[in-house]
Amino acid sequence: MAKNEINKKMSALVLSATLFLSSCGEKNTDISNTGTDGISTEISNEPVSVKTESEKEEDYMEKVRDMIAELPPEEIYEAREGIEYPQFEKYTYYSSTAGRDTNVNILLPTGYDASKEYPVLYILHGYWDNEDWMARDVVHIPTMLTNLIADGEAEEMIVVCPYIFCSKELAWCTGMDSRNTLAYDNFINDLMTDLKPYIEDNFSVSTDREKTAITGFSMGGRESLFIGIRHPELFGYIAACCPAPGLIESTGAPYNLKDDELKFSDTKPLLLMISFSESDGVVGGNPKTYDRLLTANDEPHLVHIMKSTGHDNTSVSPHLYNLFRMLFKV
Repeated sequence: MAKNEINKKMSALVLSATLFLSSCGEKNTDISNTGTDGISTEISNEPVSVKTESEKEEDYMEKVRDMIAELPPEEIYEAREGIEYPQFEKYTYYSSTAGRDTNVNILLPTGYDASKEYPVLYILHGYWDNEDWMARDVVHIPTMLTNLIADGEAEEMIVVCPYIFCSKELAWCTGMDSRNTLAYDNFINDLMTDLKPYIEDNFSVSTDREKTAITGFSMGGRESLFIGIRHPELFGYIAACCPAPGLIESTGAPYNLKDDELKFSDTKPLLLMISFSESDGVVGGNPKTYDRLLTANDEPHLVHIMKSTGHDNTSVSPHLYNLFRMLFKV
């Protein structure tokens, strides 16, 4: 090859290399890594943005905020032709916390497959009630949830409705006083020590916090908030419907937390929602107090307000309708 031809080719190579390096500089890339096939691999020097748990929480709640409906469409409660609806089944486990056998109602999704891992939702009943309250037809859980799954609006999940009165001295609630209230508060120990292990040993449920949720009504709402705050590492979704007084100092005795303790540690829930009725004559303004203090304590949360419901299933079903559609979509 002629010398001047070689020089031309060398100049072209230098120019190409210069343009390549210049282009890489504009992209802020590192070309020091070369694959085994001799092709340069570009690696960005820009810092990778990793969301904190708090940012993930706020992102998720913003994502689902617009899903809140004051009331669900009536047809969501109606059985449809061609759909198989599961029913709650009652099981019994031994509660070392209460010192007795304890009932729990469990709803498995249609076509339950033990080889799959399902998300799990714990739903807690209110004062004076038991594990059957949430399983009643008037609450519509099997029909509503199955319809939402069929419509692609909810994920398949296992629903657990336990008996949350937990005392070694009393088998059931005998009055609305501190002794009985503390027996409901003791359910946190039953759940951690007895019920949750029983569910995980006997049913195919995920133990991932992003696949585990808890909610409740009235006293059960108080307990779901309390359990969620104490164990955010276990429950990624926390909700309460018409939560009862007493969890925090400003809502009466016996209380578990001071007002400034209504907050989470570094581990934040992906979803925190409070539903309440403006016509609720039982817990009055206590749900609004929870809302106000969560705001004051810089805890992101969603509020679902119902204007035409009461302290009963008329509030519970709309609360669950919204919650079902928000769960386990991370």
